[in-house]
Amino acid sequence: MRAAQDGDSAAYQELLETVTPRVRRIVMRQRWFAGPEVVEDLVQDILLSLHRVRATYDSARPFMPWLLAIVRHRVTDGARRYARTTAREVALGEPNLTFNEPAANVVEDVSTDVETLRWAVQSLPARQRTAIELLKLKELSLKEAAAASGMSTGALKVATHRALAALRKTLGRGRNRS
Repeated sequence: MRAAQDGDSAAYQELLETVTPRVRRIVMRQRWFAGPEVVEDLVQDILLSLHRVRATYDSARPFMPWLLAIVRHRVTDGARRYARTTAREVALGEPNLTFNEPAANVVEDVSTDVETLRWAVQSLPARQRTAIELLKLKELSLKEAAAASGMSTGALKVATHRALAALRKTLGRGRNRS
């Protein structure tokens, strides 16, 4: 890691090749119930975090505890993300078996909804749009979003609240027109 911090790309490549299998084993041990896709997503997330914060490594200290702290935090973040996602998901059977009448089983065009949402987010004022993008779309913490945007955490909370209210109003209005 010291050599990588000094700009040695071969050393950085070797470091990644060395730590990746170890990180993968740790994630698989902690998230044995998750599928291989989830494990690989977490491993990639950890490697991206390692890349982003590599400048913070103090070469006077041991490398592995520093890396394991990153792994622990990213796995915890992954668990939170998993819990948020599964709390909102509902398992459904075949969509065409919902009702007996075929006319009642029309599947709406999702791309229209995505485009409508994209338009609604883009139409928000800049501060509200930034808050939504950082906190809701990129799922950054308030502290991370505050650092990235230059806004205080309080300002981000207010902007997010106002943005969500504006989106509800805009999207609710669009739904009533059709």
